[in-house]
Amino acid sequence: MLEESSFRGRTSDYVFMFLFGGCLMSLIGFFVNLVFLGQAFTIMLVYVWSRRNPATRLSFFGMLHFRAPYLPWVLIGFSVMLGNAVLVDGIGVACGHVYYFLEDVFPTQEGGFKILNTPRFMKYLFDAQDDTTYEQLPPADQPGGLEWEAAADPPPNNDDDE
Repeated sequence: MLEESSFRGRTSDYVFMFLFGGCLMSLIGFFVNLVFLGQAFTIMLVYVWSRRNPATRLSFFGMLHFRAPYLPWVLIGFSVMLGNAVLVDGIGVACGHVYYFLEDVFPTQEGGFKILNTPRFMKYLFDAQDDTTYEQLPPADQPGGLEWEAAADPPPNNDDDE
């Protein structure tokens, strides 16, 4: 849902978040000797979504009701119940928190500024470019040709023959 809400029309920022998270996870994964970080990446995306949608109410298997900021923690708890290692999910939460803090929290603080800026070449590659050479056709050359107002009015009734 991030791509439909927070990143609508900002594809380059979305790709930059993927690259930032992927690089940060790879760096952390190198030091803790983890190769597969797909679950961590998923948890990172869930964390960012949950922090940006704090009022959203969720239900886990229809039994546990909570708000969106608790979703990563519920998923970690479920992962522990299944016997999985918490380290991978923890890396995802940590990377998601770093991104969320640098993108959404720090710039709004007093003296804060935007640290994560999407490079221009990525904006050029991924975002829609405005066509500045477009000129609208004159009305006579535009498609259609049917005057809708005239077509909607019924023809006058000529009952003068009586």
